[in-house]
Amino acid sequence: MSKQVIEFGGEAVGVVVPDAGRLKFVAVKYHVWDLDSRYFRSADEARAAVRQLMVSQSAPRARVGSAATPAAYAAA
Repeated sequence: MSKQVIEFGGEAVGVVVPDAGRLKFVAVKYHVWDLDSRYFRSADEARAAVRQLMVSQSAPRARVGSAATPAAYAAA
């Protein structure tokens, strides 16, 4: 087991390092900070977690004052 760089979209976003028989994720980009210090069984498992996090972050969200927000709430 050795350290491995984890990339997403061709960009290094973290590294996994051996720790207590598992791999510990060390985030190097803010957008994967939620995974920092999490443990994984393999680098592939860490890559899958990064992919899942990035997809969930790119999902559209309703914003205050947007067209999806009723005017009564936006004015409050």
